[in-house]
Amino acid sequence: MNLDPETKARLEVLARDGCCLLEGIIPPDQVGPVRASVSETVRRHTKLPFPTGYVTGLLRLDQSIAPYVADPRILSVVRVLFGEHARISMFTGTINGPGLPRGEWHADWPFNQGHRSHVSAPYPDVVMNLVTIWMLTDFTVENGATLYLPGSHLEHDSPHPGGGPLDPLAVLPDERQLVGRAGDVGVFDARTWHAVSPNRTAEERVAVVVRYAPWWLNLNPLRPGTRDRFQIVESAGAVDITVEPIPAAVYERLPAELQPLVYHMVETSDADPIRA
Repeated sequence: MNLDPETKARLEVLARDGCCLLEGIIPPDQVGPVRASVSETVRRHTKLPFPTGYVTGLLRLDQSIAPYVADPRILSVVRVLFGEHARISMFTGTINGPGLPRGEWHADWPFNQGHRSHVSAPYPDVVMNLVTIWMLTDFTVENGATLYLPGSHLEHDSPHPGGGPLDPLAVLPDERQLVGRAGDVGVFDARTWHAVSPNRTAEERVAVVVRYAPWWLNLNPLRPGTRDRFQIVESAGAVDITVEPIPAAVYERLPAELQPLVYHMVETSDADPIRA
C-alpha cells in the first residue's frame, strides 16, 4: 500500500508509542462553536456528577462534531488498520472540570478487564479500536491533559484491581501527558494504558471521544436492546458502557461521508430485540 508521508509517520508513532497527535483537524474558527455546543449538551445530559461531565451516545443529541470526524487525515490512519469498512463504535462527550482528581490507569473497551464484555488477557497483538480525543479546549499539563504510558499497548493486559499488572493509581516514571491545542486530535490504540489527569485550573477541559473499529468487531454488547447486551452484560447484573442508538431523523441529516461510519448505530424496529 502506498501511503503519504504524514500517514506513514503517524502509523509509525502509533505502533511504537500507542498514541499520536494530529494537529489542526478542526479549523480554528470552528472550534469555539463546537466547544460551546458540546459543553452545553454534556452539562444537560451528563451521567456523572461534576467536576466530571460524561455523555455517551453524544451524536444522537449533538451533531456539532459531525462535519469533522470523517476527515481524510483521520480515515487514512483508520483504514490502513481496519480496512474500507471501518466504522465508529462510540461517541462520548466529556468535561473535566476544575478540581477533578487523578484517575486510574486503564485500557479502553474491549480490552478493559473491568468490563463485563472484554477480550480476556493476555489479549492478542491486534488493534481492535482506535480512541480519538477531539480537543475542544487546549490540553495542557495544568488542566488535565490525558495521561498515557508509551508502549503499554504491547503489554497484553490492562491495569485493573485484583489481578492487573500494576496499581491503577500508581505514578509511573515514564508516563506522559497528551498535550495539544484546541482543534487537535489525539489518537490512541485502545490497549494503551491511560488515565485522567488532575485539572488544577479554574477552567473546564472539554473534548469529544470518538472510537473507530473494524467491521468484524461485535459492537452489540454496547447496544441496549440486543441479545448480546442481555446475555453478556445485563443477565449478569453488570453495568457496562452503553451506546444509545441514533434516531433515523438524525442519521438522515448527517454528512454523507459520515453516514457509512455510523449506519449500524441507527435506531430500527428490528434491531435484534430481546424476546422471551
